[in-house]
Amino acid sequence: MEEATIGNEYRQDSRSPVLGADATIRSGTIIYDDVVSGDGLKTGHNAVIRERTILGDNVLVGTNAVIDGDTDIGSNVSLQTGVYVPTNTTIGDNVFVGPHAVLTNDPAPLRTEGDLRGPTLEEHSSVGANATILPGVTVGRGSFVGAGAVVTRDVPPERLAIGAPATHEPLPKQLHGGNRIE
Repeated sequence: MEEATIGNEYRQDSRSPVLGADATIRSGTIIYDDVVSGDGLKTGHNAVIRERTILGDNVLVGTNAVIDGDTDIGSNVSLQTGVYVPTNTTIGDNVFVGPHAVLTNDPAPLRTEGDLRGPTLEEHSSVGANATILPGVTVGRGSFVGAGAVVTRDVPPERLAIGAPATHEPLPKQLHGGNRIE
C-alpha cells in the first residue's frame, strides 16, 4: 500500500507542515514543507499540496488535485477530483471547484517573461467541472462559473459565467444564497 508523504523538504531551511486537528490524508498524497492547514483537512488519493500553501478549516483537496504552492485557501472549500490550482492563487471561504477545473497563472507560457498571477475566487463562488479560469481573473462573490466555461475576464459578484469565452449573465434565482459546504 502506498503511503502519504507529509513533510516533503524542498529547501534546507523549510519547516515541517502544520496540520490542524482531524486531518484525513489518503494514500499517495504529498504535502510539502511550509504548508499550514486548519482543522478538518481531507485529501483524496494522490493529492499534492506544495510549499507555502495556507488552508483554512474544513478544506477538501480531491483525488489527483494539485495545489502548486504560494496559495491562500479559505475555510469550507471543496476542490474536487483533478482540480489544478497554480502558484499565486487566492480562494475565499465557502468556494466549490468542480472536477478537473483548471486555474491558470501564466498569460503567455514560454513566450514572455512576466509575473505569475493566479486567479482569485471570492467567497461563495462556484466553478463547474472542466472550467478554465485564466491568469489574474477574479470570480466575484457568489458567482457561478458553468461547466466547461473559459473565463477570460473578471466575473462580477452574483453573476453566471458560461461559454467559451465566457459571457456574463444574471445569476438565476435558484443559484442565489451562497454555498453550503460542510
